[in-house]
Amino acid sequence: MPIHHAIWKIGEKPTALSLTKLTTEQELEDMIVREPAILSTEWMLIGRQEPTPFGGRLDLLAIAPDASLVLVELKRDKTPREIVAQALDYASWVEQLTGDQISRIYRRFAGEDSNLDDAFKKRFGVELDEDALNASHQIILVASELDLSTERILNYLNAKDIAINALFFQVFRHGDDKLLSRAWLIDPGETQANATTATKSHGPKEPWNGEFYVSFGDVNSRSWEDARKYGFISAGGGTWYSQTLKLLSPGDRIWVKIPKTGYVGVGRVMDPVRSVNEFTVEVDGVQRPCLEVLHHATLYKQFADDPEKAEYFVKVEWLDTLDRQNAFQETGLFGNQNTVCQPTAAVWRHTFERLKTVFKKWDS
Repeated sequence: MPIHHAIWKIGEKPTALSLTKLTTEQELEDMIVREPAILSTEWMLIGRQEPTPFGGRLDLLAIAPDASLVLVELKRDKTPREIVAQALDYASWVEQLTGDQISRIYRRFAGEDSNLDDAFKKRFGVELDEDALNASHQIILVASELDLSTERILNYLNAKDIAINALFFQVFRHGDDKLLSRAWLIDPGETQANATTATKSHGPKEPWNGEFYVSFGDVNSRSWEDARKYGFISAGGGTWYSQTLKLLSPGDRIWVKIPKTGYVGVGRVMDPVRSVNEFTVEVDGVQRPCLEVLHHATLYKQFADDPEKAEYFVKVEWLDTLDRQNAFQETGLFGNQNTVCQPTAAVWRHTFERLKTVFKKWDS
């Protein structure tokens, strides 16, 4: 059913704020450009009103921490059928963009003297991997109103592993001020996961074999020694990194790789994801808060009460592990920057067979 939300002013008798509208959806686009966190704290805008070969203009283009692209279309006055068809049409163009073309788009957006590689490193703290650039993409529809037809279409496409979602905004009046609220139609983690299964960087797709890939990094905020000793994986520093942990359920088997180092372990998930404030580890037979034990506890405490930046943990029973210095790495193995993914790339089958020869207790 169509999404609606409301805001109440707290008092002895709570009162609902009245619903209003922006003058135009152009006003919303302008606000997003001025403050991209309205869309997501995890994306960096790299293009606006970019002309396409089909005669239209893509409203906004963003890049995610794994160098995947996010194309954003405002609904404006289009019908559901028009906006979805147009977004899919633009996505067929975005999918083919080369690194040079993406760099030119960014220069048109940020200025001719700007450099995408430098901006990416400054924003995300890592070098832009040319091989990962535009390996996958998401489609985000931004709407001030979301009707039943649009919702049906988007749910259908998302269920078919098309990485498409809608961000729904409503505006409320509070005195002389206007307040903007937002809601996602679909959990952003599901859309992110769908995007990873559509990656172009590892060849054709195959049916997922039920084995989960986990990226465990970075060394400055995460200790593999702690993870092995106390039985967990974790991610944090932003919802883009932590939200895919929700893909895991008790009983799932995970294969863990440290980026730029190699594969270090295989294990079974024991419990659903928990926040750093809730997670405990066993020390000498006693459960203790992880914030009292882990090497990076001081860092985790800084953001423990921030739902977006906090560290999140999944308890794991390790079946077989290696220390970091002896990590298994060779040319041709699967890799992905998402914390958790369900690989469907053909190279995952080869990787899985190789890992079974290294981690011999994988099915114990």
